[in-house]
Amino acid sequence: MKVFKGFNAMSKIPHPVLTIGTFDGVHIGHQKIIKQLNEVANKIGGESVLFTFYPHPRMVLFPDSHGLKLIQTQTEKLNKLERIGLKNIIVHPFTQDFSRLTAIEFVRDYLVNKLNIKTIVIGYDHQFGKNREGSIDLLKELAPVYDFEVIEIGAKDIDDVNVSSTKIREALKQGDVSLANTYLGEEFEINGIVVHGKKLGTKLGFPTANIEVESNIKLIPKNGIYATRVIRENGSDFFGLVNIGERPTVDDSGRITIEAYLLDFEGDLYGENLCLKLLKNIRDEKKFESLDELIKEMKKDEVCLRNWIVDYNW
Repeated sequence: MKVFKGFNAMSKIPHPVLTIGTFDGVHIGHQKIIKQLNEVANKIGGESVLFTFYPHPRMVLFPDSHGLKLIQTQTEKLNKLERIGLKNIIVHPFTQDFSRLTAIEFVRDYLVNKLNIKTIVIGYDHQFGKNREGSIDLLKELAPVYDFEVIEIGAKDIDDVNVSSTKIREALKQGDVSLANTYLGEEFEINGIVVHGKKLGTKLGFPTANIEVESNIKLIPKNGIYATRVIRENGSDFFGLVNIGERPTVDDSGRITIEAYLLDFEGDLYGENLCLKLLKNIRDEKKFESLDELIKEMKKDEVCLRNWIVDYNW
């Protein structure tokens, strides 16, 4: 997949077949759009293109109050788009000036004059441009003027998927990673670097890797213990338990941490980037009266995980 930072760095894309959107999560609805993009592109000897923005528009328009939590970091999004077969992505810098473009100016100056678009594949309810004034109807009006084709993804095709980034975020906030994974078409990921902690897990007999996430707007699921696949930089993977939460039994700071315990692993992970693929919620986080009670519960969690692995669908 080719990644272009705005139009100035973009080389000529033959017969671009384009869609527009933020595509947070790249869920099964987004995947359906990319599949259709590729099918249309293959028929005309062209290439699929996604036009998206970075940073997220809400971060620019409401810098002090956006409250944004995204399902994916930018790196996670790009990796997934490549995995599902997108050929090109234009990541355009979203600025205050860009936000003031009317829908007609965006289509004329960017899609037609800069990209020479010939085909647009877009949802029936998609809106774009200043004050979200652009619509499928406007594109259909402009199509004969600027010589491009509009392929509409109808209500039935979109609504039958019955998924949205909002639904996925809500599922994650409730700790229901199984439902989120169904919507995403794969496991929800948390990627981060292993940093030094207080090494309390080692003292308790459960050495953990403390994960520092690269983005402060990455959505972290509800506090709890999760069955997880942990993938190392070298490609090796382990089942494990991930604790997300405040560790109330041993820490009263209220700070949220992410700790991964890898089954049957021995070695040093410090400084390594790990990919945590959350599979299932084991239990909610809770405070115990003593470390002995905490250790007993952690042992139960491990037994629960090992029993569940036996039936896990590889």
